[in-house]
Amino acid sequence: MSATTILMLSVDEAHLLERSLPAAAAQPAVDVVVIDNACTDRTATLCEQHGARRIALRERRSYAAAMNAGLAATGGPAVLLLNADCVLDGGFLAAAHPRLGEPGVGSVAPLLLRATGMEPADRLDVVDAAGMTLDRRRKNSLVGHGEPRAQHARAGEVFGGDGACVLYRRETLNAIAVGAEVFDEDMALWASDADVAWRARNAGWRSVFEPAAVAWHVRFYSPGNRPLLAPEHRRLQFRNRLLMIAKNETGRGFARDAPFILGYEILALGHALLRERTLLPGYTEALALLPAARSRRNAHPPSASWWQLRLLLP
Repeated sequence: MSATTILMLSVDEAHLLERSLPAAAAQPAVDVVVIDNACTDRTATLCEQHGARRIALRERRSYAAAMNAGLAATGGPAVLLLNADCVLDGGFLAAAHPRLGEPGVGSVAPLLLRATGMEPADRLDVVDAAGMTLDRRRKNSLVGHGEPRAQHARAGEVFGGDGACVLYRRETLNAIAVGAEVFDEDMALWASDADVAWRARNAGWRSVFEPAAVAWHVRFYSPGNRPLLAPEHRRLQFRNRLLMIAKNETGRGFARDAPFILGYEILALGHALLRERTLLPGYTEALALLPAARSRRNAHPPSASWWQLRLLLP
């Protein structure tokens, strides 16, 4: 097995790394790298204890900017993007890595199982994510979230992998980078993983789900607790979906699914006007960022067959 980079991000998350970092370091043939996002906790100490390389950022950056810094500072043919709140099973990479050798496969989505905490006793036999999907409204969501593990025991093709834990071929990430950016730094956080997955699809790369690659994830956000998010985070979600469509949608795809896309947008506008007016600035923010989004799109125009993508849309 070629050396795999495991890239983890800590935002004062030493309490999570205490469990997730040893599990990452125990994987075979890995280079574990922790992006220390201006941490003031024990992140540096834990990196030293577990032999992980540390990339120290002096100032706090967004998720996208911090991950880009980590990607730019690492090499290797494969990279596992791993959240600090995600604990790998001992056989994770042995199951996931071979799938990258299949023709056209640019990423592998593992079977993420839900956990209520970082200890083994906190693990549930319930799916957190069996990959990511994009529906005909162009709304991204998690495959199998909340369903029994037994319902997701078969490998198959998916739209992409959830950013909490996804294995990428480095060649794929290089192919979609715009300058030094793999993750769109205008998006900052929400939907940035779906945007990367869509751009990889548009560049002709496939994504596969591998249920034998297992990890446990303590999810901060899920569709069920959206009302608990701060208004600025909900607005960022709202805005980023519009930017993602502007960057990745094809004319043929829009023509086919326009009733679904426009129908959803009308409902979203109504919801914002009547129930959640804090979302409305998301429109003006998206408009201000549209020229940069179009510039990124022009750097890598979508070239994948819409027919292939359509087969994956619910």
